[in-house]
Amino acid sequence: QVQLVESGGGLVQTGGSLRLSCAASGRTFSSYTMGWFRQAPGKEREFVAAINWNGDTTGYADSAKGRFTISRDNAKNTVYLQMNSLKPEDTAVYYCAAARRYFGHESPRYDYWGQGTQVTVSS
Repeated sequence: QVQLVESGGGLVQTGGSLRLSCAASGRTFSSYTMGWFRQAPGKEREFVAAINWNGDTTGYADSAKGRFTISRDNAKNTVYLQMNSLKPEDTAVYYCAAARRYFGHESPRYDYWGQGTQVTVSS
């Protein structure tokens, strides 16, 4: 069992930056792929980024490439999402998720989810 708690969301102006964190419980954190997803009002949840168990492989949605960076610190059981050059269309609830035997963008393949943190980008 893995419990995930996101933090770092908030209100930021267009062009600003935020760093999201996701703290995980459990001793097996380092064996999981970790992903970030987001859901805007009235829209489906969408993939943002993923990182494999040791951090040497990452993947990004086209909307995140060049602006967002996912990283992890297995010693701290934490995964991060650095978001730069934020746009109003990045406004959403951001969720982190953990997958035991999968790396990719498909949300049903992730086993554990956090409660989410709100990111609002004002224009």
